[in-house]
Amino acid sequence: MAMVVSGGLRAVPPMETPLQCCTTFLDLHTERGPQIIDITEQVEEAVRASGVVEGAVLIFSRHTTAAIKINEHEPLLLEDIEAFLERLCPRDGAYNHNDFSRRTVNMELDECPNAHAHCLHLLLNTSETVPISAGKMLLGRWQRIFFIELDSPRPRQVVLQVTGQAGLPKRRESSRRNGHRLA
Repeated sequence: MAMVVSGGLRAVPPMETPLQCCTTFLDLHTERGPQIIDITEQVEEAVRASGVVEGAVLIFSRHTTAAIKINEHEPLLLEDIEAFLERLCPRDGAYNHNDFSRRTVNMELDECPNAHAHCLHLLLNTSETVPISAGKMLLGRWQRIFFIELDSPRPRQVVLQVTGQAGLPKRRESSRRNGHRLA
């Protein structure tokens, strides 16, 4: 139950329930880069399953060539964002990181040129945090949560960590019984 306080702000009264933290791993397999994948429903499911009613959910990408962003899910906008990312850091641009004759650090046998993805990651977020109230994420009307592949097709993992107060508030024992005050 929200209460109104000065300045039009709303505060939710504290609940007498234990704090908890639930971690879920969301496994994805991307098809291309850039690719924008709406993961809002999976995050909502993790929030429901956690039992947290007041708190927050952290959505975290475990990769340096992928990002988490909140934006609108409108197909033409998503096309525009993908095209913008390609223009911003072209895949075929000249990057020192892609010069395998010089690079000797953090190399894999199947290494591919992906400096563009690392550069884009600097401009995007590794994570987003969304508040939870009454057991629901407080996203705006058009807001959706996206995993953004910046590199190439591969398995990916997102960590969803829901933290907060679980369950229903505990009822305080009444200090009155049958109209009489108890000591």
